[in-house]
Amino acid sequence: MALRNRYVDIFQTLESDVRSYCRGWPATFDRAVGSRLYDESGRAYLDFFAGAGVLNYGHNNPVLKRALIEYLERDGITHSLDMNTVAKRDFLQALRDLVLRPRNLDYKVMFPGPAGANAVEAALKLARKVTGRHSVVSFTNGFHGMTLGALAVTGNSVKRAGAGVPLAHTAPMPYDGYLANSPDFELLTKLLDDRGSGLDLPAAFIVETVQGEGGLNTARIEWLQELAELCRRRDILLIVDDVQMGCGRTGPFFSFEIAGLRPDIVCLSKAIGGYGLPLALTLFRPELDIWTPGEHNGTFRGINPAFVAAAEALRTYWRDDNLEKSTVAKGEQAERVLADVAAAHPGIPMQVRGRGLARGLVLPSGDLAERVCRNAFERGLLLETSGPEGEVVKLLPPLTVTDDELDEGLSLLEESVKEASR
Repeated sequence: MALRNRYVDIFQTLESDVRSYCRGWPATFDRAVGSRLYDESGRAYLDFFAGAGVLNYGHNNPVLKRALIEYLERDGITHSLDMNTVAKRDFLQALRDLVLRPRNLDYKVMFPGPAGANAVEAALKLARKVTGRHSVVSFTNGFHGMTLGALAVTGNSVKRAGAGVPLAHTAPMPYDGYLANSPDFELLTKLLDDRGSGLDLPAAFIVETVQGEGGLNTARIEWLQELAELCRRRDILLIVDDVQMGCGRTGPFFSFEIAGLRPDIVCLSKAIGGYGLPLALTLFRPELDIWTPGEHNGTFRGINPAFVAAAEALRTYWRDDNLEKSTVAKGEQAERVLADVAAAHPGIPMQVRGRGLARGLVLPSGDLAERVCRNAFERGLLLETSGPEGEVVKLLPPLTVTDDELDEGLSLLEESVKEASR
């Protein structure tokens, strides 16, 4: 016990107070397989967080692990900046042949750095460089990262306050459903067309089709299509941030496929690395590729083990539509159960949101949502909250979660809601 306390104490005494997830999950985890994590005492936890969507293919996926081990054992390149490597070539070929060409998407691929915020920063920078305009329109409750450019197009006031400097050259507009009974884009269209509105013609719009951190707000297909048309008519670039909702989280590989969109720029990270390794991509139409060599760079753009795992994930899971169909079916199952949970508590207003295996149960307060997640943790289920007040219980299980595991997790969630609602 003394040894255990010493290790716990080092987190408290040495690590910054900025740490967050460990506060809601007071355990020290040691290993993980599939949809489960195990703490150092051996207790198992069903993971419906999946690294905030990083682990779409589960923890230590055996197929991806074997590819990584074989690559490392033959002394494959680990780090290469942006030099040409066999691992990067294999990944690019897999991305082209299994993702882009089957969807008739013609994109150049940029490796901007290892995280989603890097992909967003590159997208914003490129949009401004291409158009010569400064402003970017974002949407209420959007989340795009913690670096200054990405933070400027993020809605959360707590996160924005951490910047310490003005977050300029952006304008927020209502996301789908933010204004009740208001025609889609009526305000935005008027502002763009009125020379006295004070809204400069923006370089781009940046949007999430499903707002993960913002509370699982889900844009309707018609709303997304109208946004794309608005951009097309006014020569404004459309950036889709698919960092959390891409790589199959909502069913199709890209979350915007359901609306038939062809964004000018797409941001990918999190699950694109396959195994949980850092990797981010900024995809854009070839005619937008006006970068000069080295104009935007970074040290960790060439993490080759991530290329290996990413390529293997694409070859394993995206040769056909089996994973997509499975994700849609499991998402519908989760939606049904969450709807039943809401109906079982008529005295407590609840809503169900989301798409695919990104689902949310909206509760009346952040305190109640926190109690639900705490109860779930005590039962061996990892959940997080999202939304501006933390009022949404958010489900992001691995896409490879089994039917039995999904049933188990949803049952534990149901019990947790029941206890928290007493």
